[in-house]
Amino acid sequence: MVHKKYGYRGVIIEVDDCFQGTEEQYEGANASHPPKDKPWYHVLVDGSDYVTYVPERQIELDPSSEPINHPRLTEIFIDFQDGKYRRSLH
Repeated sequence: MVHKKYGYRGVIIEVDDCFQGTEEQYEGANASHPPKDKPWYHVLVDGSDYVTYVPERQIELDPSSEPINHPRLTEIFIDFQDGKYRRSLH
């Protein structure tokens, strides 16, 4: 995925049906106040060790289909093939 506003690439590791963070997180990180009743995504950010929480409206498909670089990838995924990660079963 690519973040529409900030342009970073990442891979989604978990989805919440609606916002599950605290009010402090929502107010501090989301000046545009995206809807809380839409999906939010936990994302490993490429080129860092950061995991972020992104509203659905800020995500678009990454046209590059290239792997990302993140230290937690091997904890969550077993490999990367044809532009997609395969999740570990544990």
